[in-house]
Amino acid sequence: MSGDKRARLKQWLESGEARLEPLTFPQRELWEAALLPVTDVSNHICATIRARGALTAEGAEAALQKVVDRQEVFRLSFLPGKDRSMQMIRSTGKPMFTLRELPAAQREPEAIEELAQEVFRKPFDLLRGPLYRVEMFRRGTDDHVLVLAIHHAIADGWTLGVFFQDLVAAYIDGMRGARNGHRPVPLSYSQWGAAERAFWQPAELERRASYWKSALAGTRRLWNSPAEPEGAAGERERWVSLVAPDLGRAVRELARQNGATLFSTLLAAFQIALSQWTGADDILVGTPVANRRKQAVRETMGYFAGVVPLRGRVEQGRKFSETLRAVHQATVDSFAHAMPFAELVRALDEPVSPGRNPIFEVRFALQNHPAPDGAVPGLSLQFRTRSTGTSRFDLGCEINEDGDGLEVAWLFRRDLFRIADIQKLGDLYQAVLSSVCRSPESRTDALLDRPVGKL
Repeated sequence: MSGDKRARLKQWLESGEARLEPLTFPQRELWEAALLPVTDVSNHICATIRARGALTAEGAEAALQKVVDRQEVFRLSFLPGKDRSMQMIRSTGKPMFTLRELPAAQREPEAIEELAQEVFRKPFDLLRGPLYRVEMFRRGTDDHVLVLAIHHAIADGWTLGVFFQDLVAAYIDGMRGARNGHRPVPLSYSQWGAAERAFWQPAELERRASYWKSALAGTRRLWNSPAEPEGAAGERERWVSLVAPDLGRAVRELARQNGATLFSTLLAAFQIALSQWTGADDILVGTPVANRRKQAVRETMGYFAGVVPLRGRVEQGRKFSETLRAVHQATVDSFAHAMPFAELVRALDEPVSPGRNPIFEVRFALQNHPAPDGAVPGLSLQFRTRSTGTSRFDLGCEINEDGDGLEVAWLFRRDLFRIADIQKLGDLYQAVLSSVCRSPESRTDALLDRPVGKL
């Protein structure tokens, strides 16, 4: 850091214009336990808002200012430290907002997608901040696309919904001529971080770690994960398959009849499909948890999400109904013993090396954070999440509820898997779901013929 920057920082701290806070536990995961540098653009989370109607750039920027005032992560950057970086939170901030008038040649969906990717992939300055940007593409007088890129260190999937709701509410306030900003969030992100540090004392961490040392003993990698090719690190191919509404309803009914959750039912079927695909019987995946148990933080933007390992043994002679109950109980136990992932990696003495995520390489998620809604008089708004940080894993399976049906998004390393491989896995997963819904008492070895072929 230059002498001028040090002097400016000292002035900010002495005047109260900025303050320093330790990293939260989720932030530490990015610095200490991620396979990619925290500065890598694959750590960006993205969303778009399609707005049709009488939207003004001035009104959108004024609304964003109110969000910046309410949510401290929009005023947050990171100060490098000798041992560990620190959060630097400014008391005020200006909105990072730009308007781009699109010529006729750039108004088609393909051209807008290219422009959005430019916004998504532009690096952030972690020291200088801010760690988000909003760009408004004007396609026509009453046709706009707002693009949000935000760093994973200050946001998660839930955060995107909060942002949308706050922005809509602030815009409506502006239309009504309200001069006051939103009421403060009940608990700020830094206050939540302080409460978490107070809870996770050495005795509690050791108690949880003892459970995981036993639960994960003897696990093996599903495949070797070499370092990613230079220039392609963090890039993931995406392929989407759909579970039809009738099958989606059947899966939910199967869960109900067995006293399990939809998540546990989908996971049990996924473990069987992944076992068939890889030839392994011991399946370990990681799943994200919202980590927003307190009602007070459900309106707060920030990186709260944690990661929990889930281990399942696929026994060929066991009925699926028995497998489902075992998976459900194991999931309940794992969630009950969840601990900060960076501390779990340390407790297990798991090496962190380039190209390999600690502990597991597959992410499985049922995205169930609240879907944002917002209605503005005279405006039609369509909110879409684009990325939630799955680039840190070799393979990701993200499931979103789509009415009675399910959308299954597969994200994978293009240097490890071909699209044909992933399509085969997707077909296997659909086949397992169909089979267990028709006959939940079938044995695992009767659901699918083995082997498909090991990776």
